[in-house]
Parts: sequence; C-alpha cells; structure tokens
Amino acid sequence: MADINKSDYKASNIQVLEGLEAVRKRPAMYIGDTGQRGLHHLINEVVDNSIDEALAGHCDHIIVRIEENGSMTIEDNGRGIPVDMHPKLGIPAVEVVLTKLHAGGKFDKDTYKVSGGLHGVGVSCVNALATRFEAEIHRDGKIHIMAFERGITTQPLEVKGKTDKRGTIIRFTPDPTIFTQTVEFKFNIIAERMRELAFLNPEVTIELIDEREEDEDLGKEIYHYEGGLRDFVSYLDEARETTMPTPIYIEGEIEGVPVALAMQYNNSYSENVHSYVNNINTREGGTHVSGFRRALTRSLKSYADKNNIIKSNSKVSISGEDFREGLTAVLSVKVAEPQFEGQTKTKLGNSEVQSAVEVTVYDQLNEYLEQNPKIAKKVIEKVVLAAEAREAARKARQLVQRKSVMSGGGLPGKLADCSIKDPEHCEIYLVEGDSAGGSAKMGRNRSFQAILPLRGKILNVEKAKINKILENKEIQAMITALGSGIGHSEEEFEMEKLRYHKIIIMTDADVDGSHIRTLLLTFFYRYMRPLVEAGYVYVATPPLYRITAGKKIDYAWDEDSREKIVQELKKGRRKFDVSRYKGLGEMNPDQLWETTMDPETRTLQQITIESAAGADKMFSTLMGGDVEPRREFIERNAKYAKLDI
Repeated sequence: MADINKSDYKASNIQVLEGLEAVRKRPAMYIGDTGQRGLHHLINEVVDNSIDEALAGHCDHIIVRIEENGSMTIEDNGRGIPVDMHPKLGIPAVEVVLTKLHAGGKFDKDTYKVSGGLHGVGVSCVNALATRFEAEIHRDGKIHIMAFERGITTQPLEVKGKTDKRGTIIRFTPDPTIFTQTVEFKFNIIAERMRELAFLNPEVTIELIDEREEDEDLGKEIYHYEGGLRDFVSYLDEARETTMPTPIYIEGEIEGVPVALAMQYNNSYSENVHSYVNNINTREGGTHVSGFRRALTRSLKSYADKNNIIKSNSKVSISGEDFREGLTAVLSVKVAEPQFEGQTKTKLGNSEVQSAVEVTVYDQLNEYLEQNPKIAKKVIEKVVLAAEAREAARKARQLVQRKSVMSGGGLPGKLADCSIKDPEHCEIYLVEGDSAGGSAKMGRNRSFQAILPLRGKILNVEKAKINKILENKEIQAMITALGSGIGHSEEEFEMEKLRYHKIIIMTDADVDGSHIRTLLLTFFYRYMRPLVEAGYVYVATPPLYRITAGKKIDYAWDEDSREKIVQELKKGRRKFDVSRYKGLGEMNPDQLWETTMDPETRTLQQITIESAAGADKMFSTLMGGDVEPRREFIERNAKYAKLDI
C-alpha cells in the first residue's frame, strides 16, 4: 500500500512559475533542446524579429556578430522596440517584450501583416536563457539601454545619450548552466541560416562577423541577393548541369497570399523542392507544396498532351513524381495567419494557400512553356526518361523482393540480426569491411545490436538513376535489412516497417572511411530522408589511438586527447606505448565493444537536418558530377581539414 503522506496532494503542491521561470525550468519546450541546435536557435529568435521588421518595410540591414568572448550581438536598422509605457502594465513596452511570454507586436496585424515569430515567446526566451542580456534601442533621437541577467532586470530602462540612427541592438551571453553541452557558436551553422534569409528577403543585407577569427576575410560574410529566389536556385544548382539558361520565376498574390517561386531542371535524379512560410523552412511541406505539385503536373501534362510529345515518345504511363525528377525549386509564401501542424512549424495546414499557389503557378507556368517551346520540349523529354527509369526501378524492386523470398526469411545472409524485435530498442551497425564486421559480430550485445558488414564502397546515388541504385548489392542488403523500402512517397517508404530505430554507420577513421560514410549519408538523405529527419541515423566514432601503460589502457579520439593523456603519463614518469589504429579490423571484439559499441561508453553523432537547402547544396557539391564547385569547396575549407597522412 502506498505511503499516504508521500501521495498527499494539496494546493501547496501546485507550483506557479512566475515570469520567465517556466522557460528556465523547461527550456526544451521553448527552443527545442539545450544542445547545439537550441543554442543556435537563440540567434534565430533575435534575427527573426529583425526580419519581421524588414517584411513590414522598416529594415534593410542586419549585422550578426560573434564577439571575441563568445557572446552574440545582433543589430538592425528597424524602428526600434517601443520604449513608451505600456497602457495596461505600466512598465516600458521594451520590458514587456523582453520579460513577458506571449507579448509582442506579432498579434497586432496593423503592426506586422506577416511574421515568422507567432507566439511572442522568442526574444523573451533568449533573455531567460542568457547570463547577460542587453537591449540598446535607438529611437526618437535617443539611445535607450536596459540589461538583464537570466531574465531578471538588473538595469532599468534609461536614456544613455543622443543618436541620429534608429534600430535595435541585442547583446546576449548564453547560460552554461542551461547549455551544458556547449556555449560555443559555430560560424558555419549561423552562416547557413543568414544566407537563407538573405535569399528569401532580397531587400535585406545581412553581415555576419566572427570577431574570434584572426583573418578578417575568413571571419566576415556579407549576404545580399537582388535576384532573391532565382539566386537561391542557382546557388543550390551550382554543382549541377541545368537544362535551362536561367531559373523560371513566378510571382503573384491571390486573396492576400503572396506567392513566389523559382525553379529549374538539372541533370540530377532527385527532387529538390524547398518551401518556406514567412521565412520558416517547412521541411515537411504542406498545402503550399501540394498546390505547387498539382500545378506543375497539370501544366506540363497539358502542354505535352497538346503538343503530342509524350504519346509519340513513350509507352510508359507518367506519374506526378516523374514531372519532379531533377527539379530544384524554392517556394516562398507569406501567410497572415499560418496554421502549422504540430509544434515544429514544419508543415503548413492552411487550405486556402493551396489554391492560391496552384492558380498562380499554373497560369504563369503555362505562359512560360508557350513562350519557350525548346525548353518545354527538353523538360518533357526528361520527364519521359524519368518515367522509364521508374518503371525499370519497379521491376528491380520486384526482383529484390523475389530474391529475398527465395533466400528464405527475407533478410540478407550476411546480416547478424538481434534477438529482440521491438524497433524502438533495436540498432543496426553498418560496418565497413568483413574483417571489422566479424569483430563487431563477436563484440556486440546480441539481444539488441544487429551487424551488417558492407563490402567496398556503395554506388554514388547522386549520379545514378533509381533502377541502377536498386541493382547495387550492398544497397539491396541495406534496404532488405531495414525493411522500410526506399523512395519519396508514403507508398514506397513505410516508416512503420522500419526494423531498427538506430542506424549506426561505423567506418574507419581514414580518408576511405570518410568517403564510405559520405556515400551512405548521401543515400539516406536522397532516398530515405524520413530516417534522417526522425533522428534515426548516427555515425559511430571509433578511437584513433590506443595508449598502453602497464595494465592500464586509454583511448584517444583525436590529437588533443592523445596529447593530454601522454602528458599526464609523462608527469608520472610512467612507461607507455602509443599505437595508431589504421582501421576497425585492427581492434579485437572487446576493444570495439568498449570504445565504439557499448551504450555506456560510446560516442555517437546523430545526423540531423537543420537546413534542408544547405544539406541539398552540400551533397550536390561533394557528390555531384561537376568538379569545379567541389574543388572550390575544398580550397575554401582546407584550413578546417584534418589530413590523414
């Protein structure tokens, strides 16, 4: 029987969290998580306010600066947060905005017709999660300053001088007691989002400055794209050969919903459609993407039928996805009252937006096709080839399934499966080479860890048609082992049939291992993207060094940790031996378990997609057929590379 005193439930048990206490108590509810993603989300919350000023026509310049001490400064030339007294609360409006949840100008449609930040919790959350937060407002010829620590006012609003500028400057230092993993801002992560915002808002110039970087050229980027979405599509397709001289651009407004679209076809075999609502990346699509796809299919099919192109060239039936193979498109809509499905804001639900997009795209795309018959014919010919490849892929899928049935049990012979069958508790290691696969099979925990050895390098799916991909034996083995199928539609990819919720890529820590890892990640991103979006794909991190001192064995995952262990041993004047692992096959089963497979001691890197457009660009650059963009990328990032010599 339960202890009555312990289970006593009274009014005194009800906690009321005042002000910003709720944010500090449950930060993940407000910013997603307290890891690297959540840390960088703080910047986005502040910058989004500046972008909302730009959308309202009051701001055209934003400066984002990583200070030398690791803090952040975001400055804009907007109207500045209001500083007059709030009529109901009797405190300055800026204090309301920075300390009250669900407070802001986004609820007043006379102030902001459209907005990315909808709930009025953004900048106040940043304030709550910062050890130091300062707002400097240039407004009405005066400089106003207010400061906080962990959301509590430490310096009331006061006038500090005169100014001929206007705008808001926010400075903050993230709280290390909240962000326990890291408080270090990454230039590349911030750059990805700032570049994206500059493409989506051609009237804005965004400067990104890293004061920690000694080389000024490397520590500063300026993003301004007068071509807007057209420039965005050209940027994404930089490493691909396109079938049209410039992207098609479509723009219009129906029933108060502005629609902008840029699109072009290229030599790839995947669909790359990136959609945004009020500058928010809707990775899961929604009604605006449905409207675009319907319009694209209707328009191209109508043109092909009218000009008798498909009937005279092909016997296969054309489906909607065939019209989107090799398509890169960026769709941006502005919606006054967006309805997102779920908390993540990644899928739009407004039904009226679908018709606005469909009508706008259909009418203007028809006009473009009529005016550009040569390009139209090229596009339709590519669609026919896509349909033929899809038909070949369907036959290849059936062949894979028949082979699986004939081999018995449906699973690949080299798979060492785990004994429990609950996918939530099962994990599979995709291991480079039979030798390492053998060690992993002996070292694993057989109840929940499965091992699939992969021989050699899988096909580069970035440069191959789907039917060729399905003929690759290593890819066949992975598809069969995972059980979910592959593809972009729900009929092809069935998440509920997935047999493991942790898919762990384990390759050697050398150049070949890195290449195999990239090939596998390219495959998952292009043909099993829901796995990546769900957070099911991981990379194992085997150690580089083994340091032996008598019976004591230490492992080092990089040069810094190796040097630290060596220095400690030297201080104690102990004899030691340092050996470098050339590959996983050199590790015995016990060592592999202890360092790389034991859930208690291993380090796994979860693969996430912060920016689908950024990931698309990266994979096409590194794995595509055009050498020049890849060479430029390597030269630009050579300083960050760790060479294995």
